[in-house]
Amino acid sequence: MKKLSLLLLIAALSVMTACSSTNKADTAETNTTSNETKEANTAEATSKVYSLENDGVDQALFTEALSQFPTTVPERIVTTSVPLTEMLQILGITPVGVPTSKNPIPAEFDAVERIGSPMAPDLEVVTKLKPDLLLGAESLRSSLDKSMEGMKLDKAYLSTESFDDLKLSLKVLGTYFKKTDEMNATLTKILEKENELAKLAEGKKAPSVMLVIGTSDSFMVMSEKSYLGSLVKKVNADNIATSVLKVTDTYSPINMENVVAADPDIILVLASGDHGASKDMFEKEVAKNSTWTKLSAYKNDKVHILDYSVFGVTSILNAENALTEISKYFYE
Repeated sequence: MKKLSLLLLIAALSVMTACSSTNKADTAETNTTSNETKEANTAEATSKVYSLENDGVDQALFTEALSQFPTTVPERIVTTSVPLTEMLQILGITPVGVPTSKNPIPAEFDAVERIGSPMAPDLEVVTKLKPDLLLGAESLRSSLDKSMEGMKLDKAYLSTESFDDLKLSLKVLGTYFKKTDEMNATLTKILEKENELAKLAEGKKAPSVMLVIGTSDSFMVMSEKSYLGSLVKKVNADNIATSVLKVTDTYSPINMENVVAADPDIILVLASGDHGASKDMFEKEVAKNSTWTKLSAYKNDKVHILDYSVFGVTSILNAENALTEISKYFYE
């Protein structure tokens, strides 16, 4: 009987020892996983610190865009895009033709020939200028190809729709034309501003926001594909168009029932009399549809009317200022 008791005791101790070893192993594994997660988070945070070596530009898109340009660097350039015209000015490159536009062209190019609409330039004027490269916006590629059909002319198209598009296109042009000093001077300021905003957002809960733009007869919600949406993304705010409403287009009709359910903290309204949406028009919209007054943003006086000239027009010259201004609505 004593031998049996002794055997049972030994068996019990063995089981306890085994369990203890297992628990220690589990604890060690958990600690290792936790440390690995912390290291991964630290690495991710570090990767978000922008510099000229880590500028956030998609390398594949950069290479693809650069591959469009002719091997021989052209001397006579016409551009149909205001944002790209600004970039040429920054790089110290004077084109022989620039677009006719309501949006401001750099004063340095006041004497440069106007070639007409960004979508359909005047072929007679373009032909007279004898360009060896046409530089246009990617969003208008099909329209420009059609309007310039039959004309022997190298063309290159660059994206200018979002904040990241502007960085990409400036880097492409600066690299191709070997204007890296001028390019880096502008990129450095923008990257420093991005880092400043990331630091400002550290440890703070990202507020939710709805971006609204008006037409002559209605208002629409904007996704992060819009220029304003891309700026909001940079300040780490939660755009409900993407996170809650799940819209896929740049501009989508507003479904107020879904908006009430999302209940954004902030509403930013892009107003422009030229585009049919003034501050007065939005106030009339609210008076017409009382659902707006049920939103927390409305109750807390967090509905802000934005200047279209700052937030509605993509501009590399104004990008730093636009980031500064947009951050005030979220973190000040």
